[in-house]
Amino acid sequence: MASADRAIPRVGLTGGIGSGKSTVAGFWAEAGAALVDADAVSRSLTATDGAALPAIQEAFGADVIGPDGALDRQAMRERVFQQPDARRQLEAILHPLVGQTMDQQARQAAQAGARLILLDIPLLVESRRWPVELDAVVVVDCLPETQERRVMQRSGLSAEAVRAIMAAQASRQQRLSAADAVIFNDACTLPELQQQVGRLAHHFGL
Repeated sequence: MASADRAIPRVGLTGGIGSGKSTVAGFWAEAGAALVDADAVSRSLTATDGAALPAIQEAFGADVIGPDGALDRQAMRERVFQQPDARRQLEAILHPLVGQTMDQQARQAAQAGARLILLDIPLLVESRRWPVELDAVVVVDCLPETQERRVMQRSGLSAEAVRAIMAAQASRQQRLSAADAVIFNDACTLPELQQQVGRLAHHFGL
């Protein structure tokens, strides 16, 4: 559980690729939650002049930095694919910075009067840090075949490539085991999904 001296609830939101987590996060924001997005923070840290770039360049060399001074994501993906330890190296640099920045943003949101802070964290279940920092965990869930179909439709990736991404994430069962609440986003319409979010947001005081 979160520390007792923090009055504003912090709710973690997670879900596998293709689950619709980003759509759900948007509905939470519409319901009044202050949204802190781990992916957005990570992108800002690796953009031009981003705080993570000096350590990344020191670890991987200048060839992973693009001409604009930002992280060359394609070059980094290739490095991670070719070198099994590269992902762990990159995460060891990025994850502490992401955590610090998210905590800072959450504190700023609380000071600005937020009633609930929603932390959108793709790797929440995989992380050792986040579960103990949160008051509750909400998982966006759907059937694995639905994940696969959605990701293939939006990205053009092959089924094999999508399955490889899914296999690298926490399993569906691991996510559900970590959940305090589940939003099931499989065959529902967007209005139905928004209603689910609204009911849960109301439960958390929004």
